[in-house]
Amino acid sequence: MSSIENGWFREMNDQWPGYSVGLKIEKILFEGKSPYQDILVFQSSTFGNVLVLDGCIQCTERDECCYQEMIAHLPINCHPDPKQVLVVGGGDGGVVREVLRHPGVDKVTLCEIDEKVIEVCKMYLPNMAVSMSDPRCHVHVGDGVQFMKEHKNCFDIIITDAPDPIGENLWLDLPIVEQLLYGCRSLFPSTGYAFAGMPTYASGQIGFVMASTNPDVTFNEPLRVLSDEEIAEMGLKFYNSDLHRAAFVLPQFAKKVLYPAVNGDGGKKTAVHDADT
Repeated sequence: MSSIENGWFREMNDQWPGYSVGLKIEKILFEGKSPYQDILVFQSSTFGNVLVLDGCIQCTERDECCYQEMIAHLPINCHPDPKQVLVVGGGDGGVVREVLRHPGVDKVTLCEIDEKVIEVCKMYLPNMAVSMSDPRCHVHVGDGVQFMKEHKNCFDIIITDAPDPIGENLWLDLPIVEQLLYGCRSLFPSTGYAFAGMPTYASGQIGFVMASTNPDVTFNEPLRVLSDEEIAEMGLKFYNSDLHRAAFVLPQFAKKVLYPAVNGDGGKKTAVHDADT
């Protein structure tokens, strides 16, 4: 749920009573509806152009580097030699842009169900959408779940960049994060949870659930450590290897819930939920 009033956009959610995120609008650039969702793009006073889907802020030009860089470089830098990468969702192109910063990647496939999102982002968020014209990028318009069923064991890394039906951050959604991790642990031998500050997302935070079929993966220690020179050459604004490690260090209230075995309660859980990333 969202509202526009007195020149301000407000993102509100019944799951978080008494809380909202707001941005001042300078100009509405696009407002329409696709077969799948409501789409809004506006120019904000301080965060550049903003993409909103079904009333929820997806990205802004100012802080998108946090989300896009972390969701891409956390898994890529934990893989010894990623060649084929699938991005599910992410029609703005930002995650694809970050994946393509790695010269060792041969191909990135973007599977986005809503072609209208791609069209709108090419027009109003070109710094992200330009990545989709790269020869290493293949864009498939269709359902991500069906696409993965038809392309099993084809990718080294799969990144899910789709709107969450339920939020996923430590301050507002800790029980949901707990369920997500429990579901991943029941399916994968290696899991992890990282988070980063994101000013325009609910509670100023975004979380990343990590899972691997390789039992030897340790997500909080990157296999590929980037030097300052490499970071500059890649054009990164947010991610670095120290931040990679620090992203997995949780505040005590969250650590107690998400890693109970470490805190002495035997690791008992009660629910299962699908993973986001």
